[in-house]
Amino acid sequence: MNVSFTQHPQAVGETYGEHFAVASSFGIAMLIGGLACLVHAVLPFLCTSTGSGTIRRLHERMVTNRIRAGSPQVAQPQVAQPQVSQPQVAQQQVAQMGA
Repeated sequence: MNVSFTQHPQAVGETYGEHFAVASSFGIAMLIGGLACLVHAVLPFLCTSTGSGTIRRLHERMVTNRIRAGSPQVAQPQVAQPQVSQPQVAQQQVAQMGA
C-alpha cells in the first residue's frame, strides 16, 4: 500500500498543513451541522435552517471556490433540472388529449 501524506494535498493546491487545517474545519462544521439536525429531529422548532446553511457554506468553500481557482480535481457542478410534479404531468396529458 502506497501512502502519501502530500499527494492529495498537492493535487488540490495545498500543503499538508493547509489541507489538515481546511479538512479539520470542514469536519468540525459537519459535526456541528449534524448535531443541529439531530436536535431539529427531536425538537422541530429548533435549528430549522442550521443543517442546510452548513451544507450551503461548505459547498461554497469546497466546490465553488475550487472551481473558481481552476483546480483540475473538481468536476463542474451539475445544474439540477426542474422537476415536474404529478399534477402538472396530469394537466399536460389532459391538455394533449384535448388538442
